[in-house]
Amino acid sequence: MTDVIVVEGLTRRFGALAAVDDVSFAVAQGEIFGFLGPNGAGKTTTINVLCTLLRPTSGRVHVAGHDVVRHRDQVRRSIGLVFQEPALDLKLTAEENVYLHARLYGVPADDYRRRLAEVLQLVELWDRRHDRVETYSGGMKRRLEIARGLVHYPRVLFLDEPTLGLDVQTRAAVWKYIRMLKEQFHMTLFLTTHYLEEADSLCDRIAIIDHGHIIRIGSPTDLKESIGGDVIVVGVADGEPDISADILRIPLVREAKKQGSEYRIKAEQGEETTPQIMDLIRSKGLHVTKISLTKPTLDEAYLEFTGKSIREEEANQQQMFSQRVTMRRARS
Repeated sequence: MTDVIVVEGLTRRFGALAAVDDVSFAVAQGEIFGFLGPNGAGKTTTINVLCTLLRPTSGRVHVAGHDVVRHRDQVRRSIGLVFQEPALDLKLTAEENVYLHARLYGVPADDYRRRLAEVLQLVELWDRRHDRVETYSGGMKRRLEIARGLVHYPRVLFLDEPTLGLDVQTRAAVWKYIRMLKEQFHMTLFLTTHYLEEADSLCDRIAIIDHGHIIRIGSPTDLKESIGGDVIVVGVADGEPDISADILRIPLVREAKKQGSEYRIKAEQGEETTPQIMDLIRSKGLHVTKISLTKPTLDEAYLEFTGKSIREEEANQQQMFSQRVTMRRARS
């Protein structure tokens, strides 16, 4: 299968700060490839380099067979981009927004009407094409941005946090359109996200990125299975002794670590192993304050590879997004 994106040793610095540091990966034709990581991990910087909006400090980057530094115009004609921040003209209609984009990309006049109908029908906005975008809901605006990014028939569509700030129902609708692009048009899609469910549901492969480094690349299934078993978390009273070595002697337990007042245990057949762990802890005279058993998830994989949970970062980013929206409304 042909690689549409090839990145080798990409580094992008802002002064002394390396926002992206020696990153390498490849994306195959027709693949949905995800960058999963919190705000500040290097996702948007990477996508900006791939889209020729930033020059790499070092490394080699090819998109659709073109070097992003030496062949910027060819790269730009080959890609579509849906920005994290809204980029629509709210005073124009949906059709006018798409028309402006088509003119900028040199879509032939003879093809424009057909393409306009195709992309707006795809995202179910054809009946609202003559309405000003300022009358659209948040989900409709996001769908229009996807349609606009498709009108010049790009080989690769970049989606930077495509569902940030959307409610659950609208997010699911956007997922439907993303899947449709892959299934019906065999389009290559590169998306950045900090939503675990989004990456798990949509992506063929995921790169977990943190502090400018790619920590691990694999399919959602591979990443989850790499944890090595079910995860059992047992809380105990503060100050009680560490019995991790004793827990490790239980059959099917593969790993046991105590962090603060919690034991994080990996075990095969967690349903059978948990009662044995409980019996051991009680036999040592310790006091259990909580217990949980989870099957491998992307959140667990992210925690395993980076040492922290992305859900805390997700909450922080949602708060930042809400603050930006409030500031924009206050200025308008």
